[in-house]
Amino acid sequence: MRIVVTGAAGFLGSHLSDRLLAEGHEVIGVDNLVTGHVRNIAHLMGNRAFRFLHHDVTEYIYLDGPVAAVLHFASPASPIDYLQIPIQTLKVGALGTHKALGLSRAKKARFLLASTSEVYGDPLVHPQPETYWGNVNPVGPRGCYDEAKRFAEAMTIAYRNFHGLETRIVRIFNTYGPRMRANDGRIVPSLISQALAGEPLTVFGDGSQTRSFCFVSDLVDGIYRLLLSDQADPCNIGNPSEMTVMQFAETIRRLTGTASTIVHAPLPVDDPKQRRPDITLARARLGWEPKVGLEEGLAATIDYFRNLRG
Repeated sequence: MRIVVTGAAGFLGSHLSDRLLAEGHEVIGVDNLVTGHVRNIAHLMGNRAFRFLHHDVTEYIYLDGPVAAVLHFASPASPIDYLQIPIQTLKVGALGTHKALGLSRAKKARFLLASTSEVYGDPLVHPQPETYWGNVNPVGPRGCYDEAKRFAEAMTIAYRNFHGLETRIVRIFNTYGPRMRANDGRIVPSLISQALAGEPLTVFGDGSQTRSFCFVSDLVDGIYRLLLSDQADPCNIGNPSEMTVMQFAETIRRLTGTASTIVHAPLPVDDPKQRRPDITLARARLGWEPKVGLEEGLAATIDYFRNLRG
């Protein structure tokens, strides 16, 4: 198949492009490099099945020839981005999704939206099933991302219902692995970078809030299965193994061998207290569940960040 991946130079988009190419597909990667980086796809530039288009997906997307699927992964996705580029975050979720859906409709292509566990906000239901509507603050500091993704889901469903477009929606939970940005503010790269630099590890609040971490290869496998499935409604993909942030920080200390201490900082506004996916649907409909253990995945991620530091 000839497949378009928006956000192809980002963390997830680049790994997804790798998987699609490995499966024998042709990939057109689209990115404006606001948060993505060419180093993430440099290894693909000599691949005749890969083409890169430097383009802002909030503008009209024109491509010659047939397209079998459009995978919309373009979006800032870190707390630092929400504060620094909130309008661009909203625009890529709204206008970018509209333009990507328009391309899918024009090409009669299947559309897959990269949504997020953030549509559940600070959840009052735990773990979070796809039937939960969420607890989101639309005017808080995370609102630009949360509401952009909620709008993107609504727009996707509207195209499915009104235009008959074949759509898929993946709700992505905390994912980590090589090619994350060291300074993007998310817990995995932040703690690893601090540990490797010998700096104190920053834990927000008392560290009792929980997260669940999925290695990127597991996530991409779930997304690929979803793309090829007949699961039209939103589907959670993530690792249901849950731990506290303090436990995670101690794990990073142990695996990096750092002597860094752990320091506490005020909890950010609207920071979710719990985050754990209910993957019952993914298991039943996709035959998917994560396989990579946390320590195995973190070892590969720590090696990546060590190499970045030279």
